[in-house]
Amino acid sequence: MFLIYRIVINLILFASPIIILFRLFKKKEDPVRFKEKFCFFSKKKIKGKLIWLHGASVGEILSVIPTIEQLEKNKKISQILITSNTLSSSKILSNLKLKKTIHQFFPIDTNYHTKKFLDYWKPSVAIFIDSEIWPNMITNIKKKNISLILLNARITKKSFKMWKIFISSAKKIFQKFDICLSASMESKKYLKLLGVKKIKYVGNLKFSQTENNEYKLNNNLKKFFISKKIWCAASTHNGEEKICALTHKKLKEKYKDLLTIIIPRHIDRTKNIIDEIEKLNLKIHTHDSKNKIDKDTDIYLVNSYGKTKAFFKICKTVFLGGSIIKHGGQNPLEAARYGCQILHGPNIWNFYEIYNLLNEHGVSNKVKNSNQIIYNINKILKNKTSSHNIKYKIQNLGNKILNSTLKEVNFFIKKNDIKKT
Repeated sequence: MFLIYRIVINLILFASPIIILFRLFKKKEDPVRFKEKFCFFSKKKIKGKLIWLHGASVGEILSVIPTIEQLEKNKKISQILITSNTLSSSKILSNLKLKKTIHQFFPIDTNYHTKKFLDYWKPSVAIFIDSEIWPNMITNIKKKNISLILLNARITKKSFKMWKIFISSAKKIFQKFDICLSASMESKKYLKLLGVKKIKYVGNLKFSQTENNEYKLNNNLKKFFISKKIWCAASTHNGEEKICALTHKKLKEKYKDLLTIIIPRHIDRTKNIIDEIEKLNLKIHTHDSKNKIDKDTDIYLVNSYGKTKAFFKICKTVFLGGSIIKHGGQNPLEAARYGCQILHGPNIWNFYEIYNLLNEHGVSNKVKNSNQIIYNINKILKNKTSSHNIKYKIQNLGNKILNSTLKEVNFFIKKNDIKKT
């Protein structure tokens, strides 16, 4: 199976110029930095201990920012390398004030490129986040006797079924991890079935909160929002923006000063979203617009990354997308940390343990269609429902998870020091 994978990944390498050109056209690649994926690095390794973390995209990278902030305080660590696959995640990191941390794109997972990557960066510890599994890279990491951790490990029922098809090969890969810190009890169960030697359930790192400076809304925008009755639809996917716009249209019959904030999961869909909303005769204002916001604006579209927290601070009613459509939902923890009342669709299998916790505390409610969204938002706006108590519970839980995670990571950092002596 591993031989077949290597053949396939090499075929992808041969096709990569066409793939890269297409992604450049779609603005999904950096026109200069895409070369990092072929091991033409834009940053330099400095002398000393380097800790390497890899996550697929925005969600995975954001989940480890609190961990990285703590690791930066460790004087024995000279440099922290973060790799990811997407342009959006690199933009998020560029906005954070991290002193020791640099970002590069993850290389194509060929045997040649992974060896070249490891020879250049020479990480003391390699940390993969969530469910990022790259066979060539993992194999070469262990050949170099580098400690390997799967952090915030998440294996869903769906992904386990896929791994089960190649269970023999899967076990050979998963056994190479020195430790897997599982995000849920379900993941712990599946990791055990996949042959992981050492597993610890510590909880989901997304409960923890970053210390980093957050994006702040300007005073004029704050004043405008305060003058309105607002609700927010965050991490929306194709089809859900229209549902939210129709919800706004219906609610505005009762609340003339209503404003709906939409934060799409993928901002490259901005033009399509604008076209769809304008067809409903609604006034839309984009966050990056330099024009003065019209007092009759219906929809405020946030078409830039890294701004979500600022809107959760001022908007206490949030619909989480990816849940009306069959996507599996988006993580509601950030909204919950700011005391938001959360609405979600029925398709939340990616985060069902988290949603169960929030449902138990009355912080989230399931909605199946536009009528149910309208009913719940109307109820919240009318009663001014608040969920501040859960905010502090989540913060406390997040601190415990972060401390447990750091304890395990620091063990392998110290273990590396012992190896050298």
